[in-house]
Amino acid sequence: MAEFDFSGVIIEWRGPAPYHFVALPDWVAEQIAVVARAVSYGWGVIPVESTIGDTTWTTSLFPRNGGYLLPVKDAVRAAEQVGLGSTVGITLRLRGL
Repeated sequence: MAEFDFSGVIIEWRGPAPYHFVALPDWVAEQIAVVARAVSYGWGVIPVESTIGDTTWTTSLFPRNGGYLLPVKDAVRAAEQVGLGSTVGITLRLRGL
C-alpha cells in the first residue's frame, strides 16, 4: 500500500453544500497520478485511508485543478479539534494497490 506523510491547511469548497478538504501537495499528487488509472473506481476518484492525529477514516480523493482534494469529515474535525484554516499532519494510504 502506498503511503504519504504531509501537512496541509483545511479549506472550504462550496458546492451544493460546504465541504472541508485539504489540497494534496504537488509532490504527492504527482506520485498518485502515476497509479491513478489502476486504483480509480471512476471519474478520477481515488479510494484512500487517511489519518489525522489519532483519527483514521476511509474516503476518496477528488481530482481538482490538476491535483487532488482530501475530504475531511465533520467527525474527524470534531475528534481532532481542528477546523477551517487549521494546519494538520496527514498520513494518506492508497487503497486498491
